[in-house]
Amino acid sequence: MPRPVARRAITSVLLVAGLALAGCAGSPGSAGDLDPDATAPAATERGPELTGDLTIFAAASLGTAFDELATRFEARHPQLEVLPIAYDGSSTLATQLVEGAPADVFASADERNMQKVVDAGLTADPAVFASNTLVIAVPAGNPGGVTGIADLADPGLTVVLCASEVPCGAASATLLDDNGVAVTPASLEQNVTAVLTKVAAGEADAGLVYVTDARGRDDVEAIEAAGADGVVNRYPIAALTESSNPEAAREFVAFVLSPDGRAVLDGLGFGAP
Repeated sequence: MPRPVARRAITSVLLVAGLALAGCAGSPGSAGDLDPDATAPAATERGPELTGDLTIFAAASLGTAFDELATRFEARHPQLEVLPIAYDGSSTLATQLVEGAPADVFASADERNMQKVVDAGLTADPAVFASNTLVIAVPAGNPGGVTGIADLADPGLTVVLCASEVPCGAASATLLDDNGVAVTPASLEQNVTAVLTKVAAGEADAGLVYVTDARGRDDVEAIEAAGADGVVNRYPIAALTESSNPEAAREFVAFVLSPDGRAVLDGLGFGAP
């Protein structure tokens, strides 16, 4: 099983801080820029009263976005607890679900891995809610002097990529092929977060990650990759048929797909579905 991200312990602190800062401007491009009124509806707009727990499996690249969405969803449904979200590569999560891991909602970074879950009879109606493209991430200061995607073929550079079975790896392979660039990676990682971690730590000169992963960080720089706009990952989400809390699962999916959910994703740099 993937290691859950500890989020629940700070939820109450985040909610209090969010209320205190509701009238203040956030940093550009962050979820803090959103109109607080748009994500704090009146009681009559909250929908059904939800209780119990909600277990979410989500692609690693959704970490910041889904932590924020879960916090806002809990604020609307105080009797519901969103358990720490399981983040990992979409292929890993899909395999775990097919093998029987319990969950209520699955959000994948590509449609291929969602289809595995559909084919297993675990959901029937996924909906695409966001999109993403790749950039070249380099450590702050760009010590390897990377200027574009062709540089990733330089044998003198240490390059890390996602493994081909995960969405960021499949997209990376397509992007490199489209540019006629052959790369011998120093390592192949099971999720995009691991690629970004190695680049940020200076263990690699470059790696291909999503635009949203590199955005707003001080420890990495993002360099445009030629043709990246033609290699788009589409993110589907679905409530699972074996959910132990089906009403909450359906409502969370609806929230992600709603204008309020879209505003959070927009603020963090995700593209439209």
